[in-house]
Amino acid sequence: MNRELLMLVDAIAREKSVDLEVVFGAVEAALASASKKLHGGEVDMRVSIDRETGEYETFRRWHVVPNDAGLQNPDSEILHFEAVEQIPDIEVDDYIEEQVESVSIGRIGAQAAKQVILQKIRDAEREQLLNDFLARGEKIFVGTVKRLDKGDVIVESGRIEGRLRRSEMIPKENLRTGDRVRAYIAEVDPTLRGPQILLSRSSPQFMMELFAQEVPEIEQGLLEIKSCARDPGSRAKIAVKSNDKRVDPIGTCVGVRGSRVNAVTNELAGERVDIVLWSEDPAQFVIGALAPANVQSIVVDEERHAMDVVVDEENLAIAIGRGGQNVRLASEMTGWRINIMTAEESSAKQAEESDSIRKLFVEKLDVDSEVADILIAEGFSSLEEVAYVPMQEMLEIESFDEDTVTELRQRAKDALLTMEIAKEENAGAVSQDLRDLEGLTPELIGKLAEGGVHSRDDLGDLAVDELVEMTGLDDDTARGLIMKAREHWFDTGSDTDGDAAPLPDHADAAISAAPGQTS
Repeated sequence: MNRELLMLVDAIAREKSVDLEVVFGAVEAALASASKKLHGGEVDMRVSIDRETGEYETFRRWHVVPNDAGLQNPDSEILHFEAVEQIPDIEVDDYIEEQVESVSIGRIGAQAAKQVILQKIRDAEREQLLNDFLARGEKIFVGTVKRLDKGDVIVESGRIEGRLRRSEMIPKENLRTGDRVRAYIAEVDPTLRGPQILLSRSSPQFMMELFAQEVPEIEQGLLEIKSCARDPGSRAKIAVKSNDKRVDPIGTCVGVRGSRVNAVTNELAGERVDIVLWSEDPAQFVIGALAPANVQSIVVDEERHAMDVVVDEENLAIAIGRGGQNVRLASEMTGWRINIMTAEESSAKQAEESDSIRKLFVEKLDVDSEVADILIAEGFSSLEEVAYVPMQEMLEIESFDEDTVTELRQRAKDALLTMEIAKEENAGAVSQDLRDLEGLTPELIGKLAEGGVHSRDDLGDLAVDELVEMTGLDDDTARGLIMKAREHWFDTGSDTDGDAAPLPDHADAAISAAPGQTS
């Protein structure tokens, strides 16, 4: 029987063109599976086959787990302190083994053994094919549509399959069996039962790789694609940088008579591509990203990572784009939040900000409007700047002498100290349930406390725009925090008497305000 086992392993290895060790592992797994069924429960079995004689031994084993972890599966686990009693130098994650009677191949059932072995072989073949494919380092998957699977497309390349999900296709794209397809390898998941390569034709990386194939200068390192943003099937923007002053990045990507960019556009169902010159200067980068609109001026807000971009009335619609497409893609590509506005809107906003700063200086520094206006005109916009800007810079202001500067700096420091003390007192009034809310940082808690928000209910009562104005968060983040704060209003848990916990008044208001809800 042992000799027949060796012959069986050798025959399978030759037939399937896989390593002998892979087949031995499959046979050992089949024998271990049969032994596990024989013993019952969640036991862990290991079978070891002698590669020379074909004889095999079976061991039942227990995994050594930390003492504080407890036993999750007593049939196959043992606590460390118990394991030490048997083997003094054993460590956590080691195994204790006990030899048991081996089950014979005849008792397994030839058909069952064959199925287990062949499945293991198929898995090994599949893994080997996948590893060979990935070893080539390709980022674009080129293949033929094999079949459709619940809206997804299965693409075959040789003996390798990839899955192109409906959500990763270009909108309105209609792929049929036999069509030639190129897609970006977005992810490889070995745990999937079907195709383990997940593809995408809608990701920005796909466009970047297509340009890399069409523009040899990118592979040579003369050009570099820094970022990309797409509205798949409609419009895209890519930012390019030249590492060689002799190479024009935009013209090189466009190609002679648009040959290179047209090749990418044709692959992407006519998607229009704007090629933008990348710049280290964020403002200059944003100006290029908003092309073809002409920008009059830009105000950069480093703290909020946002820019106010001023355009004239004629360029307003162009800068925003249809449905906000142009400004949205520019924002995604540059990584900056872009606010488009006219000169009148910009002036109104600046005037409003100046009024706010003037009021702050007058109130906190105890000065008149004239002094506050001088500070604003010299570029001061916060108490911190007045308090800690180098003395020499403030002395350069013609209207101020040294005594005035010294007094203003001291008043600013005193005001900041007073505000910090008040902030700590406010923060101390914040309830623990609000402090525990996921997503709230100490800085945000301080801003909420300043705005009179001290509990989850207070936060849940806010409108999105109120929270945005109070904290400077974007709309989506603010909306998410408010919804988390309201979650306990809709808790269906019961109180200690078994009755449903009553909803607060806030919940009733939220329910009545929710669209599409019926009572």
